[in-house]
Amino acid sequence: MLQDIVKVYGTPVWIYDAEIIRKRISDLKQFDTIRFAQKACSNIHILSLMKDQGVVVDAVSKGEIERAMVAGFSKDQIVFTADLMDRETLDFVHHNDITINAGSLDMLSQIGELHKGHKVWIRVNPGFGHGHSQKANTGGETSKHGIWYADVQQALQLIRQYDLNLVGVHMHIGSGADYDHLSQVCEAMINLIKQENLDVENISAGGGLSVPYKKEEMPIDPQHYFSLWDKARKEIEEHLGHKVNLEIEPGRYLVAESGKLITEVRAVKTMGSLHYVLVDAGFTELVRPAMYGSYHEMTASTENGNAVEGHPILSVVAGPLCESGDMFTQEEGGFVQTRLLPPIKVGDFITIHNAGAYGSSMSSNYNSRPLCPEILLDGENVEQIRRRQTMSELLALEGIVERNR
Repeated sequence: MLQDIVKVYGTPVWIYDAEIIRKRISDLKQFDTIRFAQKACSNIHILSLMKDQGVVVDAVSKGEIERAMVAGFSKDQIVFTADLMDRETLDFVHHNDITINAGSLDMLSQIGELHKGHKVWIRVNPGFGHGHSQKANTGGETSKHGIWYADVQQALQLIRQYDLNLVGVHMHIGSGADYDHLSQVCEAMINLIKQENLDVENISAGGGLSVPYKKEEMPIDPQHYFSLWDKARKEIEEHLGHKVNLEIEPGRYLVAESGKLITEVRAVKTMGSLHYVLVDAGFTELVRPAMYGSYHEMTASTENGNAVEGHPILSVVAGPLCESGDMFTQEEGGFVQTRLLPPIKVGDFITIHNAGAYGSSMSSNYNSRPLCPEILLDGENVEQIRRRQTMSELLALEGIVERNR
């Protein structure tokens, strides 16, 4: 089927499996609310699939709020999470009555001046963080995210001053957090609510659930993840004397394993001691290796769809961009790595696996490259959910160039 898709839509091309997304959603059904962090994969067809499964949505920009609305989410199913609001976003959130998850004191005062009684969460930075990369760490003093834990009293004063409606407390320390750090977050949530005498109906575990990018990595245990937060929730309920809704905000976990990037090999060459396999996808399509040094499994197939066979070769896989960092095999910091791959030749295809999260949603037009198509597989059904961008569309915002000659 993959080769049929390539013949119709060309390469590079994104392919998602709807059934894998549904399975990952079902893994988290113990939580009272599953709120998809759409920044991971924001195609409106993916959002609609989420909605059909009872998932609500998190947005981190005005554009993501509007995407969610187009996908069919009501304003009550959307929470806007940010550390600041530009003037246009503030006006939009106010007039559409979108609940905000405030990561700064200024957000609270700005919405309070416009709309007394506005629904708010507070996102608290507990003073520590963890993630698969420093760039994915969203806690501690080196992260810009959240209201610093020592400033929570100021946040509560602003909430009282503007008669804001505090509906929940949110903590998220990073993407790829482990169980030990998760236990610390649970404890921090309990201590915060007790020490600050917070009476809330909702707590959010944030996201950060990891997925196994390498074969030797163990998948996260959703039941254990839930049990840690459920234990914290019960202690909070006992303290407050009423039920508390437990929310989780997964992004990567729901979509990463569903997505693949298919790219064609267009050149093979040797540079000194290194063997290069050059493909028609670059960091314009998948930026994670260049930005984070992220690892993605790769498999190679022929134009007929058969696996490429032969003695493996240590290879560097790189893209077409006029940029030295355009490599899919590198460590964080840009250090080139090699990967054992079969003897790939021009015309073969490489599938980059587990690329559904922070892949297409982080794509760009660098080097004036149009965005590539996205395909959703649902059983035997094949649906193009984004067509390939044209150069006319890419240039449309710049208008017609007219110069005197």
